[in-house]
Parts: sequence; C-alpha cells; structure tokens
Amino acid sequence: MTCEMKRALQETTLAAQDSLAVPAAGSQAAGGRPGWDGDTGDCRRTGLPGAGEGTVDIPEIGQANFGIMNMNPNEFVHSLERTVCSKEEQDNAILNMYMERKSLVLQFLQSDLSPQLLEHHHKKVELLKKCYYYIEVLPSHVILRDQNRVLISTDIFQIIDPWRLQRMKKVARTQTEIQLVLLTDLLEQLQRGREELACYVGTSDVVTFLSEWESVMQKLSELSELMNKFLSLQVPGKLHAKHRLVSHADLKGTRIPNIKLFLRTKMPVMFDRKESVAHKNWAHLKWFTENQESPFEQYELHFRLLMHGTQTDVVQRGIVAVSSNTCVVRDLLPDRSYEFTIRRAETYTLVYETWHDIITLMTVNSAEDSSTCEPEERGDRRSFLIFST
Repeated sequence: MTCEMKRALQETTLAAQDSLAVPAAGSQAAGGRPGWDGDTGDCRRTGLPGAGEGTVDIPEIGQANFGIMNMNPNEFVHSLERTVCSKEEQDNAILNMYMERKSLVLQFLQSDLSPQLLEHHHKKVELLKKCYYYIEVLPSHVILRDQNRVLISTDIFQIIDPWRLQRMKKVARTQTEIQLVLLTDLLEQLQRGREELACYVGTSDVVTFLSEWESVMQKLSELSELMNKFLSLQVPGKLHAKHRLVSHADLKGTRIPNIKLFLRTKMPVMFDRKESVAHKNWAHLKWFTENQESPFEQYELHFRLLMHGTQTDVVQRGIVAVSSNTCVVRDLLPDRSYEFTIRRAETYTLVYETWHDIITLMTVNSAEDSSTCEPEERGDRRSFLIFST
C-alpha cells in the first residue's frame, strides 16, 4: 500500500470517530437539553445514558455507513490491490497477444516469403525465360489398319492435319508468353507485398498493430494465394484445342483415341566457358544443360568473324550441326575475334525460344599458339561454312 493510500485511510477513520463521539460536559446549554440538569450539574435520567450512568457505544470502523468507506480497511486495501493487479494482467494479456501475432507475421516473412526463397524464384523465372518450349501430343502413336486390314503402329503426326497443328502451335506460343509475363508480375507483387508487410510490422506500435490485425490477416491470405498461383504457373499447362486435329474422313471409319496437347520445356544450352578455347586457326567449344540430357540431342553451333571486336563487317560465318556437347570449328583466321552461338536444333514441335548463349573467343597468332594438334571429335558433325564480303 502506498503512503497516499495509508494517509487517506487514516484521515477517513479519524473523521468517522469524531462524528460519533459523545458531547463533553457543559457542551449543551441548560433549558431542557436532554440528559443535563442545569441546577445541579448532574445528569438527569431521561432514558438516555448520562454521565456516571453507562457509556455511549462508539461504532467500530466498518459498522457505520460511510459510502465508499463502508468496509473495513483490509477489504479496502485488498480491493485497490485487485484493481491494480487486474490492470497489470490486462496489460500483460495485450502485450502477449501482440507478441504472438507479431511472431506469426515474422515467421511467415522468414519462411513462406523469405528473401532467399524469393531470390530462388527469381532465378527460376529467369531460367524459364531461357527455356525451349515444345508442343507435345499424346498419345504419340495410334494403331491403324492398312489397305490389307493389317494393324500397324502409326506416328500421331502422320494423321494430324498440318494446318490445324500450326494453328495450335501459335496458341501454344501465345500461352507461353502470357505465362512468363504472369510469372514476372506475380513475383513482383510478392516482393512488393513482403516489403510493405515487413515495414508495417517494424514501424507500428502495439495499439496500431492490434487494431489493424484483420487487415494484416487479409494481407497474409492474399500473399499466400499469390504464392500458390505463382507456383502453379511454373509448370507448363495443358493446351485446349477447340477443333479436332485429325479428320475422321481421311481414316475411313478408324476410331481415333482422344488426343491431348501439352506444353513441354527443355533447359537452355550454355557454353562451358572454362573448356571453350580458341587456338591459331581452330576453336574447341563445349556446352551443357542443367539436367544432363540425352547425348543424342541435336544442336546448332553458329559462328561468325568479328572485325576489330565489333559486330559489324562480317566476312566469315558458318553453322555446324552437332549431336554431342562438343565441337571443333576449323579453318579460322589467326588473331581474330569470333562470336559463337549455341542453340537447340529446330524441330517440328518447337513453339517458343527467345534466348541463345553467346561466347566470343579470339584466335591466337602463330608465335603464341603452342597447340599443333586438333582434338579428336565425337559424334556426328555437319558444317556449313559461308564466306561473304
């Protein structure tokens, strides 16, 4: 109990005692005041206790009705202590609620929307922009009867209408472009939402944070939905054909199974910059893909001579078709810069590609070239060398 509370209790107790005390002798005038004989100075017997006859009972503290003091001192003190404790408990409850909710938001920002995770998704989107996209038709083969009624397995592309397939390839390209734009936009929204939420948590006081909790929860829900949509768009989707790709009139009543179209991706091809080197009049190029694809993949290696290190005045260029991941380009000019570009060979099902890896190498002059033997090549190699002035 504080000093002020003790002092207030003492003053209230003294006031109660003074108001209930018996009047002293001579404090009432003669002339019929009860209990007092003006002639003799003795108390008269008036039915009230007088001097020398009984005592006046002074009410004990707590027996008189004094409003807020209608309780004993201990109960009053305990009531004040309960009020103080109730306020402290309320403040502690509010603080605990604030810490729990703040921890929930911080956990979301550090796990589901962490800077490391967003950076990973950013690299994934940049990789998808460099990928090759193909249209895939399932089933790949169908069983048909030939003129002798013999069942034969036929490639699906042999019975698909070429014009209708070209139209579906345009649809697939448009869908791929839209998908990549959406991925970029969703990732920007996620990054911006994380910055706004982190700033709000770091700058809001307890009262503001708790009063806006419903808005915070709505923001968390929106960001979760954006992340789910972003993840679903990373996987190429199904293509919906409005028209049949196969004309039943050309199949003479043969039943064709339901044909489904999908988008399929292949990883970009990138040069191995440590293994790709140029010598006096030849260069050795090596490339790779992240998923280590089949060695039978077909590639095209483009090269051209750059005059004085610029991309103008091309006087020598060529294309080499390769079925492995290495290639040796011969008949180059010494002490010149060449630009090499690697890409996948174009196929009938390719619908989208926009990026190719490029490397620039400079051949050495005769005095600096220490290599006289060209490495043995692997795989099939077909070259087309073009000279122009």
